[in-house]
Amino acid sequence: MTDLQTRPVETSCPAAHDARLAVGPVLERYDEREVPLGGIRAARVQRTLPHRELPTVGAWCFLDAFAPGDPPMNVLPHPHIGLQTVTWPLEGQMLHRDSLGSVQLLDPGELNLMTSGDGIAHSEFLVDDAGARGLQLWVALPHESRFTEPAFEHVTDLPVVAYPGARVTVFLGEHDGAASPARTFSPLVGAQVDLDPGTRIALPLRPDWEHAVQVTDGVVVAEGERLRPGPLLYLGTHREHVTLEAPETGARLVLIGGEPLEEDLLMWWNFVGRRHEDVVAAREDWEDAERRVARFGVVEGHDGARIPAPVLPLVRLNPRRRRP
Repeated sequence: MTDLQTRPVETSCPAAHDARLAVGPVLERYDEREVPLGGIRAARVQRTLPHRELPTVGAWCFLDAFAPGDPPMNVLPHPHIGLQTVTWPLEGQMLHRDSLGSVQLLDPGELNLMTSGDGIAHSEFLVDDAGARGLQLWVALPHESRFTEPAFEHVTDLPVVAYPGARVTVFLGEHDGAASPARTFSPLVGAQVDLDPGTRIALPLRPDWEHAVQVTDGVVVAEGERLRPGPLLYLGTHREHVTLEAPETGARLVLIGGEPLEEDLLMWWNFVGRRHEDVVAAREDWEDAERRVARFGVVEGHDGARIPAPVLPLVRLNPRRRRP
């Protein structure tokens, strides 16, 4: 999926260093904000990451929730650098195409993971918008892996960790000894947690990582915070577990986390770079026909249609520091 805002704002993801490692356990709620993807008649998503005060959780740097709408969540070919796209459908089917030649139908409970390296392009279309919804996440590639070869993985055999009244499907990284077979480049976890009605569980966490949860279905009480679908609850670090309750009906949420990021990132449009020049070069390559093919390739099946890059602001893209 793409960030189709016509006037995207650069987002800094400052390095974690010791300050974030010393955060300790917190409960910070970040409300979702509605973002139109590309104009007045564009599809709309609910975005919780990045946030001005919380640009990353581990290496996770982007989280959108999409739901049925008019127009539907159909995204023409667009580029990426410096990240992995993680597509996790909750209902309905999606069709992925990319410039590596991948054509993959995606069902709920399955993972599509695309690694951009220094350049890739893809499209995502809903097979049937009626009832289709899910999550789109990005993981920032660490500096030493930014120029890795682009790749695509479709994973159907994902590990499930069972607890009394709860099941945790690990779609990326590892949780409580269970590891997704999908390739990662930094220590992290991405998992769906399903809770039966009336369940109360202390879900184990790695205390040296930071974590956050976001409800997708039902109502969950997390560490005493009552959560509906929408907001992201940041849990900080130094937690050995998070207490989750489904007091009314069954519920579902997503858990993300990882080792606090120790690199400064600069995000603009669909690009994750380190410097202003990274973004400028990627944008210019996407807008030049010859360089576009050389760097990002061609996504077949769209008769040359693509999403053009927005206009860069007339100022240098500079980091916005996370508020202490």
